[in-house]
Amino acid sequence: MARIAIDMDNVMADLTSHMIHLYEQKHGVRVSMESLNGHPDGGGFPIEGETHAFIREAGFFRDLPVMPDSQEVIKALMEKHEVFIVSAATEFPLSLKEKIDWLEEHFPYISWKNIVLCGSKTIVDADYMIDDHDKNLRYFKGERLLFTAPHNIYLTDYKRVNSWKEVAEYFQLTPAMV
Repeated sequence: MARIAIDMDNVMADLTSHMIHLYEQKHGVRVSMESLNGHPDGGGFPIEGETHAFIREAGFFRDLPVMPDSQEVIKALMEKHEVFIVSAATEFPLSLKEKIDWLEEHFPYISWKNIVLCGSKTIVDADYMIDDHDKNLRYFKGERLLFTAPHNIYLTDYKRVNSWKEVAEYFQLTPAMV
């Protein structure tokens, strides 16, 4: 049984599409996902820095859409492996309760004992880490899986997974499990 650490934002929760939606609501401008490619997380919008204000607002993390297939694949992973949800959440104190509430709603089968809200992920000890940020994967000692997001599209240092279906294939989950 392997231990798998899974990030939340832009891995389980679609933070980027939520930012696109909020930006369009506020400014009436629809930004394409592709136009954000290669920009730092939250960057690439016509008004730079605007999205950084969004993540500091109450309710931002509570309303994130769920990444397609993540619920089924994570549940299947939990049947074969020890799974921990690991989020560098303390930078945004409002996110702590919101992330727990979000997980309870969308992933009710994940125990509170398997949720780690932290600052730096350098302390994480697992066999695998699924994350969208180089800063979290760089020092990780286990197998590193980079979950595709616009800000990491040009990184080539890690094994890349583009979807939760690819995560299921990587861990050899059968269709009956997913």
